[in-house]
This record gives sequence, C-alpha cells and structure tokens, in this order.
Amino acid sequence: MFRLSNNLIGILNFITFLFSIPILGGGIWLSTRASTDCEKILDGPLIVLGAFLLLVSLAGLIGACCRVTWLLWVYLLFMFLLIVLLFCSTIFTFVVSNKGAGEVVSGRGYKEYRLGDYSNWLQKRVSDGKDWRTISSCLKDGKACESLEDSNLPQAQFYEKKLSPIQSGCCKPPTICGFTYVNATVWQKPAANTTFSNADCNKWDNDKNTLCFNCQSCKAGVLANLKKDWKMDAIVNIIFLIIVYSIGCCAFRNNKEDNAFPRWKGGHA
Repeated sequence: MFRLSNNLIGILNFITFLFSIPILGGGIWLSTRASTDCEKILDGPLIVLGAFLLLVSLAGLIGACCRVTWLLWVYLLFMFLLIVLLFCSTIFTFVVSNKGAGEVVSGRGYKEYRLGDYSNWLQKRVSDGKDWRTISSCLKDGKACESLEDSNLPQAQFYEKKLSPIQSGCCKPPTICGFTYVNATVWQKPAANTTFSNADCNKWDNDKNTLCFNCQSCKAGVLANLKKDWKMDAIVNIIFLIIVYSIGCCAFRNNKEDNAFPRWKGGHA
C-alpha cells in the first residue's frame, strides 16, 4: 500500500501539474497575440513559471507515486532552493517596505499616499519612465478606476468611501488640490492661473485614460498595494512550501525504505 505522505505528494503535484498547463499555454498565447505593453511583459514570466511548475510537479508526481527515489530527490532539492529563495526575498521585502503608510485625511473615509514616504529602492522601481509606462498601462487595462466611474456616488458618500490605495492615488486628485467634486472620476479645477503646491494637481485630467495615472500619488498607491500583498503572500507561500517539503521528505524516506526492504504490507507515515 502507498504511504499517506506519498499519496499527499502525488495529489498535490497532480493539482500543480493541472494548473501549470493553462499558465504555460497562456504565456505562449500572449507571446504570439499580445497587443498591449501589459500583456507583452507577462508572456515571459508566465512561460517560465508554467514550465517550472510543469517539470517540478512531474518530478514530484512520478517520484512519489512510482517510487522513483532520484526524481523525488530532485523534487526536494528544487523545493529546498525555492524555500531558501522565498525566505531571502521575504526578508528583503520586509526591509525595503518597512517605511510608508497612508495618511488619514480629515473628513474622508480613505487615506492618501505620498511617494516620498517609501524607501529609495521602491521609489526607483516606479520612477523609471519605461517601467512606469508599463505599470500604468496595466492599471488602465485592468480598469482600476472602472468601479468608481460606475458608482455615481453623491459627494458626501464618496468622501466616506474606503478606497483602495490604487483608487485613492490614481483615480482622483489629491485633496490638497482643492478641486470641486463632480463625480468620482471627474473633478473641476480652479481658475487656469491657479498655482498648486503639489505637482500632481497639474497632472490630473478628467479623461478616463489619464486621470492621475501619471501622478506621484498613483505611484505611491501602487507601492502601498504591493507592500500589503508582498508580505502576506510571502508568509503564506513559505508556510505552505515548508509543509509540502516536510511531507516530501517523508515520502522520500518511504521510497528509500521500500527500495531497501520491499514490503507487501505497510503502515502509513
């Protein structure tokens, strides 16, 4: 009988194998059909990720279910390296994202974000013109402000709304600009000769393809969103991989024992 750990590794890797096929296929499709900057930047990572998951899951699946010890050893080696890589990247993530938090605005349910509040390393990642054009293209393609455009909220309700960092930074002008609210993504500017202390006020445009996508506040909102997601994803991924790695080690031990002392009957481990 198969051991419990071998069965679990086999099931987990079969599921991973199934997921890897659409990821790899999506990357190949984007490499031939991509039409936007956002799509073009995704094809390479998707192909690499899909191919990696495909090969590693096959190694784990065959190694655990067919008792191929050397394949399971290769699988565990990759898992160990991945855990080390994720652990190092998590430490780095916490170091570079320890600064930066939204500022509470009086009379508003949402926070606003300043690029200068974040670490220099993060600021440089969004300050490069080419990189930011790609990021802003993804925000537009992903319709980051569409839910606000369709909400048609009265001014009082909009001011009480809890906006995401991206919605706050990219879909409306900073409060300091003093623009008059028309709707969630349309704001009336003061007289043309008004001088603003915040450069973002001059960058705002009511056109839905412009809004505040070129603003410093939008870049800060993206970083705030990434900061929250990075930390949570990194911790969850490391815990999951350690659990899978531990189960894999049990399956590897079972393979060695069964190869050394074939058993017609066995317990579960």
